Amino acid sequence: MTSAIRQIPLDTAIHHHAHDFHQIVIGLRGEAEFEIEGLGGSISAFSGCIVPANHLHFYAGNGDNRQLILDLPHDAFAVTGHQRDLIQLFDAPRFFSLDAALRHYLDFLLQELNLLAPEGRLDPLHGERLAGTLLGSLHARLANEPATPARRLDLVALDRFIDHHLGERLRVADLAAQACLSEAHFSERFRQSTGVSPWQYVMRRRLESARQLVQQSRLPLSEIAARTGFTSQSALSRACRQAFGRPPSQLRRDPRGQLGSPATSSVRGAAAKSLRRK
Repeated sequence: MTSAIRQIPLDTAIHHHAHDFHQIVIGLRGEAEFEIEGLGGSISAFSGCIVPANHLHFYAGNGDNRQLILDLPHDAFAVTGHQRDLIQLFDAPRFFSLDAALRHYLDFLLQELNLLAPEGRLDPLHGERLAGTLLGSLHARLANEPATPARRLDLVALDRFIDHHLGERLRVADLAAQACLSEAHFSERFRQSTGVSPWQYVMRRRLESARQLVQQSRLPLSEIAARTGFTSQSALSRACRQAFGRPPSQLRRDPRGQLGSPATSSVRGAAAKSLRRK
């Protein structure tokens, strides 16, 4: 397949998506903001970003802006054959700036587009030549530079979001969206940061909140179950037995049981394991 080179402004509203082709975005005028799987940054004239295929990215233009966008399928001529090593550019998202030589090449590329494709229809083979030169030059400059590390997960903000929606059905996709990550990348980075899966972490916070309400309020257990995201009072009771070794009614009478403490030999199950690991 062939690459596609286009010049467009980006909407000032925030959008997000992922696509099955690689992409390079270079600023021509104005500014734009990008967040690519947790790596955030801005691009302006003569700077850009690399968006690997299937990476969720959020983006928005800022005022009057214009971007050069290069779309590259994984089997594009510009990254196959004797140029196949150029695909390494898309191992991870990153931001970059063009040096003086690349700025001159960008100016030449734009003149070629305006001269040979004034209506946006560029000969595919010539487009591949232009794309290959750009990719080769970028690869030569970035190959030995360390990639920019992604920002840490904001667990405090995630805790606030979880607690605010504790009584609702929370999905991994909901948490991933808060972190501007795809589900797969979010789950991987979340486990690296916390040692547990997102589901185990949410269960922990549900149990923490339920225990506090049981011990510090006189709310009916059915209402506590609804407020903390359990489908029923019996589901809450089962979870408390697994985590604390006693049902909510006993926790209310005897508040000495603490979250994650092996009060009895019946502390078992996935919820208890996640609590002990944390």
